[in-house]
Amino acid sequence: MSIRLHFFIATVLLLLSAHFSFAQTATVTGNVRDSSGLAVEGALIAFQGSTKAVYTDATGNFSIEVPADKNVVLTINRLGYNETKRTVNVPAGETLNVSINLKGNNTLGTQVVVSNRIYDPGIPIPPRVFDHLPSPSGDITAILRFAGATSNNELSTQYMVRGGNFDENLVYINGIEIYRPILTRAGQQEGLSFPNPDMTENIMFSAGGFEAKYGDKMSSVLDVRYKRPTRFRSTLSMSLLGINASAEGISDDTRFTWMIGIRQKSNRYLLRSLDTKGDYVASYTDAQGLFTYDITDNWTLQYLGGMSMNKYNLTPATRETDFGTLNNALRFTVYFEGQVLNKFQTQFHSLSLNYAGAGKWTHRWTVSVFNSYETETFDVLGQYYIDQLEADFGKPTFGQVAFNRGVGSFLNHARNYLDAWITNGEYQGSWYGDRHTFTYGLKFQHESIVDELSEWNYVDSAGYSVPFYPLESFDLQDVVKSRAQLYSNRITGFVQYRFADTLRDSSQLVFTFGMRSHYWDMNGQTIFSPRMQLKWMPHWKRNVIFTAAGGLYSQPPFYRELRNYNGTLNRNVKAQTAVHAVLGTDITFKAWKRDFRFIGELFYKYLDNLNPYEVNDVRIRYFGDNLAYGYAYGIDLRLYGEFVKDAESWVSVSLLRTQENLYNDYYRIYLNSDGDTIIPGYTLNNVPVDSITNYPGMIPRPSDQLLTFGLYFQDYLPILPDCKMNLGLILGTGMPFGPPNHQRYQQVFRMPPYRRVDIGFSYQIIKPRPQTDESGKKKIFKSLWAGLEVFNLLQVNNTISYYWIKDVTGRSYAVPNYLTNRQISVRVIAQF
Repeated sequence: MSIRLHFFIATVLLLLSAHFSFAQTATVTGNVRDSSGLAVEGALIAFQGSTKAVYTDATGNFSIEVPADKNVVLTINRLGYNETKRTVNVPAGETLNVSINLKGNNTLGTQVVVSNRIYDPGIPIPPRVFDHLPSPSGDITAILRFAGATSNNELSTQYMVRGGNFDENLVYINGIEIYRPILTRAGQQEGLSFPNPDMTENIMFSAGGFEAKYGDKMSSVLDVRYKRPTRFRSTLSMSLLGINASAEGISDDTRFTWMIGIRQKSNRYLLRSLDTKGDYVASYTDAQGLFTYDITDNWTLQYLGGMSMNKYNLTPATRETDFGTLNNALRFTVYFEGQVLNKFQTQFHSLSLNYAGAGKWTHRWTVSVFNSYETETFDVLGQYYIDQLEADFGKPTFGQVAFNRGVGSFLNHARNYLDAWITNGEYQGSWYGDRHTFTYGLKFQHESIVDELSEWNYVDSAGYSVPFYPLESFDLQDVVKSRAQLYSNRITGFVQYRFADTLRDSSQLVFTFGMRSHYWDMNGQTIFSPRMQLKWMPHWKRNVIFTAAGGLYSQPPFYRELRNYNGTLNRNVKAQTAVHAVLGTDITFKAWKRDFRFIGELFYKYLDNLNPYEVNDVRIRYFGDNLAYGYAYGIDLRLYGEFVKDAESWVSVSLLRTQENLYNDYYRIYLNSDGDTIIPGYTLNNVPVDSITNYPGMIPRPSDQLLTFGLYFQDYLPILPDCKMNLGLILGTGMPFGPPNHQRYQQVFRMPPYRRVDIGFSYQIIKPRPQTDESGKKKIFKSLWAGLEVFNLLQVNNTISYYWIKDVTGRSYAVPNYLTNRQISVRVIAQF
């Protein structure tokens, strides 16, 4: 009886103690960053006198339960950093939010590790540095031109990386993959990419050799992290090209945060500088929201979603384009009838449930849906004249029409409709140890794509259909007639292991290895993609990191890769593959007593099972089969720092060579009895001719751009630091092109180099300051900027593509399609 009584009393005391302990707890949440402001992932948060501990997530956030109403000493540890302690005292049941900065350790007493860059999966890009970047797009992708990506079209948000095309790049926002519209064929039809710069906190970009946790693409990954608000703030930006507005806030108990961004852009002002004159209606409207709620200290619910509407309507009137050489100058004049009506409507919704417990585990469950409804309709009739211009400087008619070389007309028709739904369910988990980290995930994706395509072109010259077939009906070109319903499922998964440690000689080593798997029931193919990254910071040079990365990067086909030129679907297209090998170095140093960072990478990619394609503006048309192999190699060099004190600038130089060889590719050249070339690939009216078989071999890929140079430079007046100058300069050698006959071996001509300079001048009218004055009256503006921007300062006619026409003799003319001319815009940025 006595034993039972003791047991009962002990049980009651235990329950009362547990209840008392539960009632006397509080919560500490926060964010951990390094000295450069980058989030520190995997930092251990604990407090003295307890075994309870948590790890920071990928954005540096953490949440831990601590005893209430007493001083608690938090300890923060991470390999490569000095231990940091923070004393907190939180009332029972309340939450305290803290910000913690870690400093690199100084094990040898020489140089300090400035940041956690040894853990960076790519190049960290501080978005605020580019807030005043003069760019017609006003988009995050404009920043990538200074970080290793290539873009020769200021009207487009698409980019190429190391010999890849627009479809080979991954984009993530808060760990969720983002997709882009499918039917767009010209940069002026595009609006803005999904990432909103005003909502962005961190940008990480990898141009190759990226980790297995990222998806199945062959070229690059852009990982964007949106902010988690800590207080209310709002921003308004206006220019002649559109308006951006954003607002964010946090609840009194800090559990609920919200952020909303709205963008409206119109390219009408820019498009009026194109050669084609007419009535342009080009508007893009986008609204996004991020809402986060901490259900408990360990469980967080997050919604990320957005909707966009892009309208592009054109009623063309005339076009006049001068082209050719000084000695053979031509003028292409067109008078139009008809109109273009395009609409692209997309929506994206995701819901994530995150768990970050007191132990070493984190979990995330995500469901998301993406929809794109696209319509592309046009009937455009044009009557054109090809005129020879006077090239004699001594004549008063120099530069005027000397005589006509041909007339003709064309009719372009399209009725294209597409409705695509992509639904995902995904789980990701992580385990953090002292030196070991395991990350793993599983994803199911369902795709539903319904389309109806009907398009063709007709070209007539001097009353004859081109190409001319006597006694036969006229011939339509580029005919696509198709209806399709595609329903498919994908299952992907990955496992990734990371080892990080300080070795006996005090050097630091981070080794990451992972394996991805991808199954698609459309073609029944299962692929495995091993990937590896190694980073080493030697003890004898603490400001240098040597890197090596590589692996197999497979890209299963999506909707676009399945279609060939006539619209026929090939459901048996297999995954394209790229074997990456990357060697690099990352050096931080001081010059003029200011911090700089240099990143250099040598890369080689072996490409196989390639699906060849042609590019016209931003429209990619695939051959619809695995027909080639190839390679890409080069070097990327990037330097950024304060060339001018307190004004960070970026310089990027890239060298590239990429080619491909079609399997069993050859063509015949037919000769007459005199040995003269007749027509490649054709017989000649049953006249006996000889032929020569030619094997083209390696052909430059459409993305083969030998040299690109990017400079983003910031400066200010020493006597007036609030008056700043921002300059963006892009140089790139010519891209390959050829006649639109789908013969890859003829795509060996080169466009002129791309040269563009944009410059902006801004003045900070109101500096950041307290929101109330001495009398307690609330102020409207926190800060206010006003600026002037000049696009294409040097008035260079950059070529994006060519329009091919023929006269009745069969002679072809490649008429360049020029991009925008010099334009001036004004811009105002206000923070409230």
